[in-house]
This record gives sequence, C-alpha cells and structure tokens, in this order.
Amino acid sequence: MIRFEDVSVTYDGAAEPTVQGVDFEVPEGELVLLVGPSGVGKSTVLGAVSGLVPHFTGGTLRGRVTVAGRDTRTHKPRELADVVGTVGQDPLSHFVTDTVEDELAYGMESLGLPPAVMRRRVEETLDLLGLAPLRDRSLATLSGGQQQRVAIGSVLTPHPEVLVLDEPTSALDPAAAEEVLAVLQRLVHDLGTTVLMAEHRLERVIQYADQVALLPAPGARLRMGTPAEMMAESPVYPPVVDLGRLAGWDPLPLTVRDARRRAGDLRDQLAGRIPKDNAPAAADGGPAPQGPPAPDHETETGGAGGNPGTPRRRRAFRTRPTPPATVHIADVTALSVRRAHVHALRHIDLTVRPGETIALMGRNGAGKSTLLNTLVGLVAPSTGTVQVGGAPPHRTPPRDLVRRVGLVPQEPRDLLYADTVAAECRAADKDAAAAPGTCRALVTDLLPGVSDDTHPRDLSEGQRLALALAVVLTARPPLLLLDEPTRGLDYAAKARLVGLLTDLAAAGHAIMLATHDVELAAELAHRVILLAEGEVIADGPAAEVITSSPSFAPQVSKILAPQRWLTVAQVRKALS
Repeated sequence: MIRFEDVSVTYDGAAEPTVQGVDFEVPEGELVLLVGPSGVGKSTVLGAVSGLVPHFTGGTLRGRVTVAGRDTRTHKPRELADVVGTVGQDPLSHFVTDTVEDELAYGMESLGLPPAVMRRRVEETLDLLGLAPLRDRSLATLSGGQQQRVAIGSVLTPHPEVLVLDEPTSALDPAAAEEVLAVLQRLVHDLGTTVLMAEHRLERVIQYADQVALLPAPGARLRMGTPAEMMAESPVYPPVVDLGRLAGWDPLPLTVRDARRRAGDLRDQLAGRIPKDNAPAAADGGPAPQGPPAPDHETETGGAGGNPGTPRRRRAFRTRPTPPATVHIADVTALSVRRAHVHALRHIDLTVRPGETIALMGRNGAGKSTLLNTLVGLVAPSTGTVQVGGAPPHRTPPRDLVRRVGLVPQEPRDLLYADTVAAECRAADKDAAAAPGTCRALVTDLLPGVSDDTHPRDLSEGQRLALALAVVLTARPPLLLLDEPTRGLDYAAKARLVGLLTDLAAAGHAIMLATHDVELAAELAHRVILLAEGEVIADGPAAEVITSSPSFAPQVSKILAPQRWLTVAQVRKALS
C-alpha cells in the first residue's frame, strides 16, 4: 500500500539530507509504528506519504514514494486526499470550520459524498471518539486533547485507505488515548485500513503495532522488523522495555501484562525495600527565588535519564536566600470560572509552596489549562480569589506579573513572535528588565548549538519548548507553569527537561504542570492533583494519588504492584 524506494529528502539551504536511503514497504491493513529520537526525520517520512513533502514544504525528494499505486512526486496532496488522511502534531493547523460537527463533515464535502452518507459517518465518528456531547461546540473553546480527537475524526469520516498520524495521542489523557488506539486497531483489523504512525509515547502504542520502522539516528538507514526485534536495539524505548533490560528478560516484554507474568523474581528482590518518594526541596517555605537568574554548572552523579555513576552537567540556579518561614507562592480560595456557558472550574482551594512540583492531571476538558491560565492572569475568576506573590494576577500589570509567574503554553510558539532566536532573547531581557544577555545565557544552556539567527519556526518541538522556557525564566518567576510540556519530546529530551525542572525546584521555584504524561508525573512530581469536571477529586503525594488510579498509574507501578515503585530509576537504584 505504501512503498518507499531509496528515498532521500534535502530541504532548501540544508547541507545534508534530512533522511536518506529510506527503503521500506507498509502492507495493506497493517499498523506500522515509526520510531526514533527527535530530529531524525520522522515527520519528513510521514509528509512524503501525503505529498506534503516536497509539494508544500519545498526541498528535493529523490527516489520514489507510492501510495496505492500513485507516485507522490507527480500527485499533489489534493490528488491523494481520497486515499490518504493525515493528522499532524498541531490539530489547529488542520481546522477550516468553526464547530465540531462541521469539521467532521468538511472532508466529505470536499470529496462530494452524498448528504445521507455524510450524516451517517458523522454520527458514527462522534460515537467512536466520544465527541457527541461536543458536536455543537466551537473548536476554539475545546481543550487541546479534545481538538486532537476532532482532528483525528475529521480524517476518519472520508474512510481513507491510508492514515498517516504524527503524535496522535500526545495531547490525550490516558483513557482517551486508549479509545483512539482501539478505534485505529478496529480500522486496521476490520476494514483493512493501512496506518503509518509516529509517536514518542511508546508505552501507549507499541503493543498495537504490527511492525516497527526504526530511524535510529540522523542520516542512518531505516530498519524494519517486529516490535520485539526493534525494541532490542532501539535507542528509544518505553519503561516496560527499560525494566525488562534491567531485569535481563529475554524476549523483552512489550505490555504490562507480559511484564507482570515475569516480574515475580524481581518483586522478591525488591521486597522489604522502600521506594524513595519525590519530596519537595522546600516543603513548608524556604528560599523563594528572587532577582535575575544566574545559571551556573556543577557536576553530579546519575540523574534523570542517565546511568548510575555517569556524571552529567547540572544547572544550579543560584538564589538569594530568604529567612526560613512558611511561604505561599500562590493561594487559591473557592475559585470558580465560567467560560462561554461552561463551568470550567468549581470551588478550587489550593496552596502552592516554594520547591513544590505539582502535576495537574485529569481527562481532557477537566479544567487543567483553565487553572493555569487563571494563575497567570489570562482568565479572571468568576467567584473566589487567586493570589500569586500576594497579588491577584488578573489585576497585576504585565511588567510586574512576569516576575511573579510565568507560563509555557501548550503551543510554545504562542510565546515566540520574533524572526530570530537573538531577537526573542533581546525582547525577553527588555520585558523582564534583566541584564542584556540573560536570556541568551539560558538558551545556550538549554539549547547548545542553536545560532542567534535561527528562526524559531525552524526549531523542533522540543527546541521551541526550550526557547519558550528560557524566555519565561528570564524574569526569574517564583511560580513556573507548564501546559503539556512533553508534547513532541522523545525520552532523552524529556529526561533533560526533568533534570532542568528538578534543579529549578531545588532552587526554590514552585512548578505546576498540566500533563497527561503519567511517566513524567511519576518521575518529577512531589504532589498530584486530579481534576474532574472542574473539581479537585484528589490531592496528595504523587506515590499515593497515581498508584491508586488505574488510568494514571505508570507502567512500573502496574508491573510491580502491590509494591509502590514508580520509575525504573527507583528500581535501578534499589538494586544497585
């Protein structure tokens, strides 16, 4: 159904091809998972299937890509639209209508399908993806995860022979991700749909793949095999595979069920040992960060994503200590928020202390992003009060607010307006009244090798996140908010983010992140708050909250239950 024959793609101005020598075939009715670290060209491979590469992106494609017998060099994307459905990383870029129901119907209208067929397929898709309650909602009012489901639904309604999906579950809560993947599996098994999908959260999708196509490094040749074969050699792998490697299991398990069946000896080895819970660096007060940032470096052993005993560079953010006291960086009392007839938050009471890292979790549309936007002053309370640094954020002038709280939004490019990295840094220094070069020093630390004249749009998802984080940190806000910070990040990039945020919390920053990434919460969070329908339904230490929830428990917790281990790093440390 999809065939690549010695394909290389070189973009205009690039010295080397982004991908080269790509040669593989996706048979009809199979789900093939495209795997590899960030920056190896996975999105380029996907774009070549739909014809977006090179017809939309530019550049030179050598070799041949055929889809259902059509050569993508001679067929433009519109001439492949009846065969290929594509969902990229940014659902907003796909939308052309205003409401959920209209968006689901648009693709079929473009293909000229009869109204009766369109109506039936829209209803089927609304039910398949749990979108029926949202059918009349404006797309602009949906959460990121809800928008992702609509984008997936909009390509399902025309019933394409081929689906090309780039990070389809990145913005979905665990339950919604399982629903979408179950739908994809049904399409593959029952209707013979061919699916080519790239996804960084392998723990969600590896068990659904018929084959894995591995791009191990930039410029390397693509290799293809069964999931078990490829996970044995892949540089990126989910926690269940990492635990299997640690325990020496052969063959490696790909599912929690397989791992549990083989984990008896490992549980015996860990019996009597107590996992070290995440604990805030300054639980009841302590130093609150003040003044401009002063990034420094130390060397420490081990760390997030690293092997035991391996030195890594550690960012130490120096602070001016304040006298020990019970300090609240933020206080929320009886907060309720109504937005466009939707009760987004109900009676929220919350206290945030220095050194805490808090994970906000819950299904899509639970109110996580609304709470972050309220803390940063973008949304005013309907009732109740919000105090950040002793002041209501929605009434605080922006120049003062940036020194109290900073938000890295779900789409980091929403913060990035300049034409170059250097211009972004100059603007950040000016807005924060920081010394010239402050932001650039942070960018150098977070993004080594990125030049001043690089346009932000030319950065990868992970690099844009790092640049947006540097822009926010320039003002040294005591409260740092992040909305879905691991979208588009591979495991190595996520480990670097964990290391950075751990250092910031140790320096006294309070960090609150809205995330569906249960593995990130397990590794980083001191405290987890679960939201449902705008209400807090659980608030406590990470180990207690997430292990008690089947939906939000990490893989290691499920494998080693009833023992309360959260991460492979905890197990590795205990065994060593």
